[in-house]
Amino acid sequence: MSIFRRVTATVLSASLVFSGMAYAAPSALIGTEQLAAAATPAETSGSRARLLGTLERADLVAALEARGVSVNDVRSRVDALTDAEAAQLLAQIDQAPAGADIVGVLFTVFIILLVTDILGLTKVFPFTRAVR
Repeated sequence: MSIFRRVTATVLSASLVFSGMAYAAPSALIGTEQLAAAATPAETSGSRARLLGTLERADLVAALEARGVSVNDVRSRVDALTDAEAAQLLAQIDQAPAGADIVGVLFTVFIILLVTDILGLTKVFPFTRAVR
């Protein structure tokens, strides 16, 4: 029976290796110029104006000033961006979560406290019994 298993394992290994080779395709790096040329004008036309429009918000201005950044410096840096860079920055801002990870943080803290309670290092929850 061990010969059967050995032959089966060899055939399966070879088939997995060769099936992976069938899907390998050559890939090339894309240059910055090609990427900038591929950006559509609709993406880049209003992105700079939208970035400058967000600088008019009072809460953003207060947060920047609290960190020691002047709004005029930010405006000059936004003006210095290319259209592609402004579109990329705007896409990153749109994809950024706005406080959505608080549930994950609270769950992580709960799990850590639960494990430390079970190990007998803390006594936070009354429904756990220490292992010690």
